[in-house]
Amino acid sequence: ETPSLLHPVVMSSASRFSAFWNHPAGPKTIHFWAPAMKWGLVVAGINDLNRPVDKISLPQTSALAATGLIWSRYATQIIPVNYSLLSVNIFVALTSCIQLARKYGLIDTVPLPFVTKKQEPVASPPVAPALGAPQTKNQQ
Repeated sequence: ETPSLLHPVVMSSASRFSAFWNHPAGPKTIHFWAPAMKWGLVVAGINDLNRPVDKISLPQTSALAATGLIWSRYATQIIPVNYSLLSVNIFVALTSCIQLARKYGLIDTVPLPFVTKKQEPVASPPVAPALGAPQTKNQQ
């Protein structure tokens, strides 16, 4: 039986997947899943870029910025270097530092295309009463 042309590609992909799966910071360990779940903080931080400046909590945002910076450094010092932990903490620190800059008045707006000002709700038109419903004095 002659080997197919895809055989080297499949074997290479299988060995790469195996290396990823069995890595000391791979999906079988907490070192993979903790940073993966921490991306929720980044999503929340990006969502908070719409928040009015007076609603930004200075202690909370400062704590997030500090932990993002501290854990970014830690991720580079452990063996093996955990790039997943490094990247998520850089983004936690970045979003928190942007919020701190907004809080201190260093920047007014965040120039990101997906961050928009929240629109004021539009008053809904009056709803007609359902058929057979009793009418109030104002509706008669």
